[in-house]
Amino acid sequence: MASSNISVHPVVADVTARVTERSHQRRSEYLARLQAASRRDRGTDRMGCANLAHAVAGIPLDDRFKVVTQKAPNIGIVTAYNDMLSAHAPLQGYPQLIKEEARKLGATAQVAGGVPAMCDGVTQGTEAMELSLFSRDVIAMATAVALSHDMFDSALMLGVCDKIVPGLLIGALHFGHLPTVFVPAGPMTSGISNSEKSHVREQAAQGLVGRAGLLESEIKSYHSPGTCTFYGTANSNQMLLEAMGLHVPGNAFVNPGNALRQELTREAARTVLGRPTPLGVEPADTVMPASDASDSTTPFACPPIGLVVNEKAIVNAMVALLATGGSTNHLIHWVAVAQSAGITIDWDDFSALSDVVPTLAHVYPSGSADVNQFQAAGGPGYVIRELLDAGFMHADVLTVRPGGIRDYTCEPALGSTPAAPLAWHEMGASKDDGIVRPASAPFSATGGLKLLRGNLGRSVIKVSAVPKDRHVIEAPARVFDSQEALHAAFKSGELDRDVICVVRWQGPQANGMPELHKLTPPLAVLQGKGFKVALVTDGRMSGASGKVPAAIHVSPEAAAGGPLARVLDGDIIRLDADSGELQVMLPDVDWQARPLAKMPPALRQANSLGMGRELFTGMRRSSLTAEEGALSWL
Repeated sequence: MASSNISVHPVVADVTARVTERSHQRRSEYLARLQAASRRDRGTDRMGCANLAHAVAGIPLDDRFKVVTQKAPNIGIVTAYNDMLSAHAPLQGYPQLIKEEARKLGATAQVAGGVPAMCDGVTQGTEAMELSLFSRDVIAMATAVALSHDMFDSALMLGVCDKIVPGLLIGALHFGHLPTVFVPAGPMTSGISNSEKSHVREQAAQGLVGRAGLLESEIKSYHSPGTCTFYGTANSNQMLLEAMGLHVPGNAFVNPGNALRQELTREAARTVLGRPTPLGVEPADTVMPASDASDSTTPFACPPIGLVVNEKAIVNAMVALLATGGSTNHLIHWVAVAQSAGITIDWDDFSALSDVVPTLAHVYPSGSADVNQFQAAGGPGYVIRELLDAGFMHADVLTVRPGGIRDYTCEPALGSTPAAPLAWHEMGASKDDGIVRPASAPFSATGGLKLLRGNLGRSVIKVSAVPKDRHVIEAPARVFDSQEALHAAFKSGELDRDVICVVRWQGPQANGMPELHKLTPPLAVLQGKGFKVALVTDGRMSGASGKVPAAIHVSPEAAAGGPLARVLDGDIIRLDADSGELQVMLPDVDWQARPLAKMPPALRQANSLGMGRELFTGMRRSSLTAEEGALSWL
């Protein structure tokens, strides 16, 4: 094992210092709130008798005795289970496993609440997708409602996918005094390859494959319980949770429905209660550190989540995202997560890190491998070890395990005895250097994301998925007010040329910032014909964005008076992912003199009525920019 005295890369250290300085006041205030919450008597001791009676009336008598009389630890379970989402269907039986394990350890567990979990794969291209981004904040609020019963000494968060994990994490950080462990379900086994699936989608976009053929392909791809197998937002969530030390180590990509997955779920209960299976180290208590002047010495075997998620942990997550070519959605979500812990990060921080963090993984859409192949080749443990050994991650961080972040460089397996139900092993060398590579020989010396700046605003592009010869596109603009308008132009042949498609009115304030996945197949077809093609939008494309250059999350958005509202058909736009430029090629005086278009009233009305969108009017109105995390509650 590498020495713990490895120096942190100077840029990583500089970004961390900058984030820490920028966040000092808000982080100090946050820690002070944690201190105040941790000093209170236990919730069950503070409650009135009627309150407590209500809280335990529904649980078995033995558990009721433990909570009321023995004052046993009580775990609050917040679950995103539903059986319509393949990724969350396996969570159905988790509470029972957790309760059984808690009872073995003299503790109890209650399902504190459920949170909604919508699937972008189901809703993409539909009106319901316009609820998607703000469902994150709804999940955060639902998590807060669940934990507000104040009955709990620790918490387990059961969830996997796109907005669900960020929402659970935001909610949990508002109860940052509680030790909290995240519990995933794992990816489905591999179906047809992601590249084959994408090929059939492109054929369907050209009318070469009908609905029956397309449906057959999709069902072969999404075929069983578990997370989708491409490296989109859901699986990026799991990579970042590993890098922040919020999982049982190695938990991210173990398939559902097997004995190892079941034991890892039980281990989550053991961990949050402070009784983890050792990873070659002795458990050590951690202490709630002072918010400058506290004398608190309350011990926590599993530290409170508000201490685990500090500036260094946030930077570790950003580095892991960049090194694996993860989802661009996290340039929004992790800004919101950091805010919830009193920490302020921005896209300049991501950009500075991306300039030095090497790309160590090629997983679809950045490569051909799916996450099961990624796991078999070394997975998160291999990547984290390489980043730590090369000085790109902070080693001196708290995690939910006593051994720290080094525990997350190991791979779990079933143990040989009841006393040791799990065992962890060193990762060793990459099992496939076409999927994961060492930091000494990366796929690229820089990260998978690039910040774009210019007179069109600030934007990001996922360069890890884009061929090098497509990093610079200069072409006339074609402006669209909706996805449907672009599809109509594609079908009529109007886009059979070099073109940069500008799709505006897609930001948080305009329509909730939906994913624009359905734009990828037609644009890929145009690119396949040899045309220079790119997308510029204030909407989202997330981890599923592929080989077509896409400047996404343009901020400020058009509906908030952003410069996309100035673009006209025929304007020459330059998208340069190498230099970080996103520019309309006009003299500044001419560009600034051009009036801002207004969002068509009919479009605004259409974006706010039906499919429950009326209920989210306040969120759209109050939303911050994409770069500020699209927060609706600050």
